[in-house]
Amino acid sequence: MQEAPDSPLTTIERLRSIWLSLRLWFILVMGLAGVVAAISLPITGGTQSFGLGVNDVAPQDILAPYAHSYVSDVLTERAREASAAGISQVYDPPDSSVARQQIEQLNGTLDFIDAIRADSFATRETKLADLAALEDVRLDATTAQAILDMPDSRWESVKAETRSVLEQVMRTEIRPGRIEEARRTIPALISISIPENQGEIVKTIAPGFVAPNAKLNEAATEASREAARQAVEPITKSYAAGETIISRGEVVSAVELEALEEYGLLRAPEPWREIAINVLLVLLLGGSFTLYAYRTHPKQISNPSMALTTSLLFIVSAFALQVMIPGRTVLPYIFPAATLPILFAVFFSPGMGVFSALVTGALAGFIAPRGLEMSLYVIFAGVLASLMVGRAERLGSFIWAGVAAAVGSAVVIVVFRIPDPATDLVGKLSLLGASATSGMLSASLGFGLLLGIGNAIGITTNLQLIELSRPDHPLLQQILRNAPGTYQHSLQVANLAEQAARAIDANSLLTRVGALYHDLGKSQRPQYFIENQVGGQNVHDQLDPKTSADIILGHVREGDELARRHRIPQSIRAFIREHHGTLETTYQYNQALEAADGDEANLDRRDFRYPGPRPRSRETALLMLADGVEAAARAETPQEEEAIDELVRWVIEDRMAKGQLDRTNLTLKDLDTTRKSFVATLKNIYHPRVRYPNSNAKEAEKEHVAQAEDASPLPSTQA
Repeated sequence: MQEAPDSPLTTIERLRSIWLSLRLWFILVMGLAGVVAAISLPITGGTQSFGLGVNDVAPQDILAPYAHSYVSDVLTERAREASAAGISQVYDPPDSSVARQQIEQLNGTLDFIDAIRADSFATRETKLADLAALEDVRLDATTAQAILDMPDSRWESVKAETRSVLEQVMRTEIRPGRIEEARRTIPALISISIPENQGEIVKTIAPGFVAPNAKLNEAATEASREAARQAVEPITKSYAAGETIISRGEVVSAVELEALEEYGLLRAPEPWREIAINVLLVLLLGGSFTLYAYRTHPKQISNPSMALTTSLLFIVSAFALQVMIPGRTVLPYIFPAATLPILFAVFFSPGMGVFSALVTGALAGFIAPRGLEMSLYVIFAGVLASLMVGRAERLGSFIWAGVAAAVGSAVVIVVFRIPDPATDLVGKLSLLGASATSGMLSASLGFGLLLGIGNAIGITTNLQLIELSRPDHPLLQQILRNAPGTYQHSLQVANLAEQAARAIDANSLLTRVGALYHDLGKSQRPQYFIENQVGGQNVHDQLDPKTSADIILGHVREGDELARRHRIPQSIRAFIREHHGTLETTYQYNQALEAADGDEANLDRRDFRYPGPRPRSRETALLMLADGVEAAARAETPQEEEAIDELVRWVIEDRMAKGQLDRTNLTLKDLDTTRKSFVATLKNIYHPRVRYPNSNAKEAEKEHVAQAEDASPLPSTQA
């Protein structure tokens, strides 16, 4: 038997589903790629990624992974160089030829002075000028005068003593660079038998002829030093398991670098390897978070706007971690670790906040040098804040969440840093102050981002819901002034729907606020709706069925437009659009059918059907059921529990039979719980009255019952 082809509507729905899935997969992939890119950026200079070199600063404490001993080439070479440096230079013995040469030069100078003294034709000024022109000896005017005036016998004594002193000096070893040291020995070598004035002349002439007579023997010197190097035994370096090779903040020397190489702790630049590791980590964390989110909040996480927002929040957090943690001391502890958990706790549930804290903490531990400490710091701050903020129904919830985050992170600092002798008192106090700053910053950012993101993507927070539920809200005041009956009806429906939402663990606050606004459109033309009419004055009696239906159906469109102009959130507008789904105004349709002599061909059922859409959430479905139940109960005023239960069953079964609940995830158990909640609430409203014994009391009872009844002939679908 051939299967019937799919209807166009089914095909369109399948295409929409495929397109939605593709969008969600694209958002997930882009989110993961963004986080990988954020934690892979070499913002801090790449020390951690590309290893260390001499004179680099260690980014963390590096410990020996196991006990190990090895011959240290660096230490051995240092010891050998120190031993070689202790060996003095080797010089050849004094060269006698140098002494003879210097004596000959001295004799030549003395002979020249003799000639000047003996020149009878030269004037005294000429003789003094000639003496001043000597190259090897610098004679001042006083010494030159003394030489010219000195008798020949004394001059001969001076010459003899000068030769004797120079000969003694030149017999000793004079190394290059030590000439001045040799010259300083001359005064001690002058004989004490000659007069002092003659000795001064000797001290002036002799130093000019002192010269090095010992030559450096480079070969012998190098041989001695090499022998000293070879005599040094190789030096062994040892580390115990867990011993610190280099502490955080220290400058790396050749010794530590050699140890790191020996242990294989240095890495060559391998960016692709680093990226691959980052990809694996992000896939693990991102996949786990996505799976958890899909299992616990499938509808919310399947919303493209919510999925995109979640991805962007994780990307921004990862980027902030990469900027604030590596290479910093105090800044990592100012990171607002609880902001993301606070947002997810409010957007989804505290469980999502806790899981996001675990993911963020894992990333922080992966990036930070003190991995375990930083990971626990971020995790506990986020976990405590997400559990404390709850549904964020008051501003104080954010303050307490910030305090909880600060306390949790401070405890982690106390556990890890108080026993640490490397952290001084100022450092410990600074970290504690940073934890307090982080908590308050997290609360502030969480509150601000909650409002901004919620308005941008249509997420309604509990704070907004509480604000919308205030009786002095302009739209609620409009309903109260223009349509007081509708206002009372909305309150009754809100009570019914809210109690049912609590019973099935739906969002009761959202349900209540949505119920308060669901009939907003009736405030535009209140006289056309039964709850606002004076008994016996139904204006629909003067209208044709189609016009009557248009007015009734129009309250959905008008209410949605009014809510849009007043910037009511989309989540509340959904209650306005969906609370009648695609039901029909049966009463008007039957009237029109009767006017058309029963010929349905002359009618278009779409003229009598609400525009929809059908409820797409448990909350809007509860409103549809509560609205129908309240209208039916107001029309029939059941007095017995059995009648109330029968009425509620009929409404629920009617909406199910008409497919109005097909797009919600209400289970049969939820519907049964909802039925019991409706019955319990209505029973308190329509409970049996006490019979009064006298006629006046009986009249009072009749008046009380009449106030709860509705004499309108319009059907419940107009409510």
